[in-house]
Amino acid sequence: MSQEFVIEVDGLYKYFDQFCAVENLSLRARRGVTTALLGGNGAGKTTTIAMLLGLLTPTQGHIRILGEDMLQHRHRLLHRMNFSSPYVDLPQRLTIRENLTVYGHLYRLPRLKSRIDELAGALHLDTLLNKRYGQLSAGQKTRVSLAKSLLNEPELLLMDEPTASLDPDTADSIRSYLEQYQRDTGASILLASHNMAEVERMATDVIMMRKGQVVDTGTPDELQARYGRNNLEEVFIDIARHKEPA
Repeated sequence: MSQEFVIEVDGLYKYFDQFCAVENLSLRARRGVTTALLGGNGAGKTTTIAMLLGLLTPTQGHIRILGEDMLQHRHRLLHRMNFSSPYVDLPQRLTIRENLTVYGHLYRLPRLKSRIDELAGALHLDTLLNKRYGQLSAGQKTRVSLAKSLLNEPELLLMDEPTASLDPDTADSIRSYLEQYQRDTGASILLASHNMAEVERMATDVIMMRKGQVVDTGTPDELQARYGRNNLEEVFIDIARHKEPA
């Protein structure tokens, strides 16, 4: 395990019956930076993230995270990482505070109430803490998911569309908060997003996927230069349409 990388994936496959969702996937994510995992719908991003989290078992291949084999030593890793997705609901009848308290106890966090209050203030949830999760708007649920993912101050944060359903002002505030969190803690972030402006702002490295495979990697500037494009959205479209670099 190289100390340079927080994630190392080699020869990863995932079959669902006869369908191959991820095929011979190998990738690296560097420590202390944001790596974007991009691709169109069906590219295999969600399946890959689920395997990185230990929620799905690979059909074949190896995953090392934070120096540990995920398949053999998941118990050594889960308290050091976390996950955010607006598409994964929390218990509807519990309030925001109750939901966060349940997760905080799972992580055995000390000073849990103050940690919840700190995150609620940072993510503009402080006036909503006693509201039931099922009564929240889509944007409010997105912010609760972010708060849940940051409770344990993870060394590795995996994020799927972290600012989905947020208005531009709130989304900008959330990105700034994540950037500051990364500077303060040295955390690594793996970001899956369809918001290319967000990726250009936050990501140091980009991994492009198509049909379960990595098809290109580089910094945002390197990819734009390679494809002769002005922004990552144009690069994304080229790769999705199987266009070769310029």
